[in-house]
Amino acid sequence: MSTPPLRRDAAQNRHRIIEIARRYVDDGRPLQLNDVARTASMGVATVYRHFPTPEALLETVALPAIEKLLWRAEHALTEHDPWLALREFLAAVIEVLLTDPAVPPVFAAATDTLEHTCNLKQRLATAFAELLARAHSAGVVDSGVTESDMTPLMCGIAYAANIQSALDPSERATLGLRYLDLLLTGLHRP
Repeated sequence: MSTPPLRRDAAQNRHRIIEIARRYVDDGRPLQLNDVARTASMGVATVYRHFPTPEALLETVALPAIEKLLWRAEHALTEHDPWLALREFLAAVIEVLLTDPAVPPVFAAATDTLEHTCNLKQRLATAFAELLARAHSAGVVDSGVTESDMTPLMCGIAYAANIQSALDPSERATLGLRYLDLLLTGLHRP
C-alpha cells in the first residue's frame, strides 16, 4: 500500500527539514530534531511528524547517496571483467564514505529506522557478494578473501583517509582511492 502524497505545505516543510539536516551533517553538527526545528523556524511537532527520530532524518539525508551507490553496484554487475567490476564498485564505496558524512553512520548502525534503508543495504550487500563471487570464480581474487574481510578493510581505508582532517572531502576521497588501489594491488591475482 502506498502512502498518499503530501500536501504542498507539508512537502515544503519536509524538504526544508531535510535541507537543514543536510547542512548540519555536512558541518559535523549533531542532528537534534529540536535544533533542526529551530533553524527551520518551524514547530518541533512539525519536524517530529515527518521524522520521529534523528536516525530517521539521518537515513533520509543519506538515501540519495545510498541509492546512487546501489545504482553503481548494479551497473558494476553488467561489467564483463569481474576484476574491473569489483574495483569500480569498491572505488564508489570509498568515494561515498569519504564525501558524504551521512552515509558512514547509517552503514554502521546496528538497525535501520526506515524500511527503505534496510532494503537498500540488503540489495547492496547482495550485489557486493555477487561481485566478489564473480571475482573469485574468475580467479582474480583469492577465494579466501570474504565479504567479512572486505568490510573492515574498506572502513580502515575510509578511517585512514579521514584522519587527514586538513584535506577537504574531495581530497580525502582521492587519498582514499589511492589507499584502495594499494589494497587491491595486494588482493589482485593476475
